[in-house]
Amino acid sequence: MIPINIIISNANGQPIYDQIYSQIKGAIITGELPPGQPLPSIRGLAKDLRISVITTKRAYDELERDGFINTVAGKGCFVAEKNIELIREEHLKKIEACLLEAVSLADASGISRRELMEMFQLFIKEE
Repeated sequence: MIPINIIISNANGQPIYDQIYSQIKGAIITGELPPGQPLPSIRGLAKDLRISVITTKRAYDELERDGFINTVAGKGCFVAEKNIELIREEHLKKIEACLLEAVSLADASGISRRELMEMFQLFIKEE
């Protein structure tokens, strides 16, 4: 089993189950946790993180609901086979957020849409 390095912060205001969800999901998307990889047991992870079993279970339930992990009765939870469409959607959401931020920053800086498009086209041509 590959150890999962989950860092819980009480300072950022994000619910603990969501921090677990986000960090495991990120490790799955990047390939740090490969398909078929067993995850720590719900109780084991709760003990390691010194949190409630209910909190860990909620994170695992949401990961399973979203297709990132599978639960096998009596065996545990495992990383699901990569769903290319799911990963593509995740990347599209990140790209959209970055583009919205660029548009917002351009507006705040007085950069026109035309100038922004020219900048974007320059980046595309450089590759």
